[in-house]
Amino acid sequence: MPVVSGLRDGPLGAVVDRVRGALWPIPFIGIVIAVGLGVLLPTVDGWLAWGDHPLTFAFGGGPAAARDLLNAIAGSLISVTGLVFSLTVLALQLSSSQYSPRLLQTFVTDRVVQLTLAQLVLTFVYALTVLRTVRTADATVGESAFVPRLSISVAYLLTLGSVVALVLFIGHLASVLRVETMLRDVHDESTTTIATELGSSSDHDQGGAGGSGPARGREVLLTARSSGFLVGIDARAAAAAAAEARVVVELGVRMGDSVVEGTPVARARLEPGADLDVDALADRLDESLQLHFERSASRDVAYGLRKVVDIALRALSPGINDPTTAVHALSHASAILGKLAVHPADGRAHRDEDGNVRVVVPPWTLPALLQLTMEEPLHFAEGQPAVLRRLAGLLQEFAWQARGRDVDDQVLGYADAVAASARSSTQVPESETRAWRERVAQALAGEWPAAGR
Repeated sequence: MPVVSGLRDGPLGAVVDRVRGALWPIPFIGIVIAVGLGVLLPTVDGWLAWGDHPLTFAFGGGPAAARDLLNAIAGSLISVTGLVFSLTVLALQLSSSQYSPRLLQTFVTDRVVQLTLAQLVLTFVYALTVLRTVRTADATVGESAFVPRLSISVAYLLTLGSVVALVLFIGHLASVLRVETMLRDVHDESTTTIATELGSSSDHDQGGAGGSGPARGREVLLTARSSGFLVGIDARAAAAAAAEARVVVELGVRMGDSVVEGTPVARARLEPGADLDVDALADRLDESLQLHFERSASRDVAYGLRKVVDIALRALSPGINDPTTAVHALSHASAILGKLAVHPADGRAHRDEDGNVRVVVPPWTLPALLQLTMEEPLHFAEGQPAVLRRLAGLLQEFAWQARGRDVDDQVLGYADAVAASARSSTQVPESETRAWRERVAQALAGEWPAAGR
């Protein structure tokens, strides 16, 4: 049965992912709402014709008082907005230098930050828009003074909301700068991506199950026309191009991998008798590949793991030397790796309208994910007993969840390396390091030792 690509696979999906990863969309929406309210509410005020007896909740001053109040609101709000932007930039600098530059993506998509900025700019723009409608008697010719009482009352309420938003933002900022909060946010982000990409096969086939492609024929390499990180693919367009050329395109890069212009990015397997225009197919494939200057967490299941490992590495650097943070980061890495271990590691196959496999995207395999998690932390954990113990625990946890997935030798090899590093660089007893490997082997065999053993 034909498989229709979802919104996430097309160019519109790429635009949505870019917008979600930016800081400006919600504040921009706030500006649009502010202009709309600033034009609409004064018109409503004109229809109401308050006269000298406004309702108790409405502004009761004259034109001069109205102008003074709106000027005060606009002047104070632009100053507060500048303060919030300064605090945001400071938070970005701290998170980049202290933890990892890749955490900036997570921070700028924080809804509290975006909504606070939206509230402040909305109030500022609204006050300016309403200010233009206030008329004094001596400033008009043939018209009476006009004070949009309801509009000014709304401006006052928006200002109160901005003060509350500022207080909440400062409290949130103090929380979000804690490394535990950042680790939690990355963990949640990664869990969402794994559930979206690997938790359902409604839009794609895993490993080409449920059908097969054309018979294997001559193979041709397709080179990349541009450079960047692979953050998505327009599967419908790629499958259509492959079907028209009568080939199966097997990508040579995974989601999140770097693509370099002029180097092979895919392999086209031709049907018998097919006459392929290599350059034309390479151009169409390039149009369907969504490349960006940085990785994105929306489709890349390994990116969250990369961020958490980066935090652990930064904590183990001589300039910071914070093994406790490294231990916490490795705990999150173990949890993310465990989620990836229970999902199949087969390639993702996209089909054409006739149900034939036309594009295959290689997966992040368990050996590659385990290497990403262990390789660098193991190198920098030398001389850190607590970190080495956590690495041994991570291997035991992973071994339990990855049983029967053909990674036993790799897991035991890392267990031996962790034990050897502990023996050579710390005073951890040899009996304890032997126990680390034994527990990993037991986990691979489906056994879990009782506490204290």
